Amino acid sequence: MKLIVGLGNPGPEYAFTPHNAGFLAIDRLAEVCNVQVANRRGRALTGKARLAGHDVLLAKPQTYMNLSGLSVAALLQELQLEVQDLIVLYDELAIPLGTIRIRERGSAAGHNGVRSISSVLATEEWTRIRIGIGRPPGETGEIVKSGGKDFLLAPMRKQMLQELDASLDQALRAVELVLTSGVGTAMNQFNRKAEPSPPA
Repeated sequence: MKLIVGLGNPGPEYAFTPHNAGFLAIDRLAEVCNVQVANRRGRALTGKARLAGHDVLLAKPQTYMNLSGLSVAALLQELQLEVQDLIVLYDELAIPLGTIRIRERGSAAGHNGVRSISSVLATEEWTRIRIGIGRPPGETGEIVKSGGKDFLLAPMRKQMLQELDASLDQALRAVELVLTSGVGTAMNQFNRKAEPSPPA
């Protein structure tokens, strides 16, 4: 079995905010698998599913973002899984809206949910699928120092939701590819930068 976790904050006021892109990705996976993510276990809402020929547990931690690691660790322990069986989906400011990136390891880069997971698990060696949400309009500097929290926790407008939808479809395909072919293959496919347009 694989544990697939989407990061976000519980509560209707956060449901369609950029910081809940991980929750929205889990909802997309659940929709495709025709399951409900509603069972409470490991301080999360969970749902068992079959995806790309693998048994998976979809999970949305209910600890709030800053304590996500407590839920992830509890689920891994309960399921008797190793950190290699973990895939985490979450929002990423440094990645353009409508795109994703995959990593096998890495620092938190200012993301409190990622920091919590790596801290509690005592390792940064876990697979993550980063869902691009872009920076606020006009934002070029350090996001946390210039009002980024307001952007992360504000409901998304219709256009942003439509653009994010493309990211969620990519995240679904990325999870399937990680399951079937491994994270290296998935990285090669989804992390390639767009080819420059040929000269006119």
